[in-house]
Amino acid sequence: MDLDEPPRKPPAIVIGESLDTISLAELEHRIQALESEIDRLRAEIARKQASRSAADAFFRA
Repeated sequence: MDLDEPPRKPPAIVIGESLDTISLAELEHRIQALESEIDRLRAEIARKQASRSAADAFFRA
């Protein structure tokens, strides 16, 4: 850790935390945020798979 770096903020959503005190609106917001993150992760997986396929095709040729 670099001493010049500011401390990291804790994540807004913690997987596995108790949901007892979270409002219905906040739960819905968290679902939307998590669905957006899942979409982002799937897009990155697709991008990396395409890159890997292109590299595999290049080195097989």
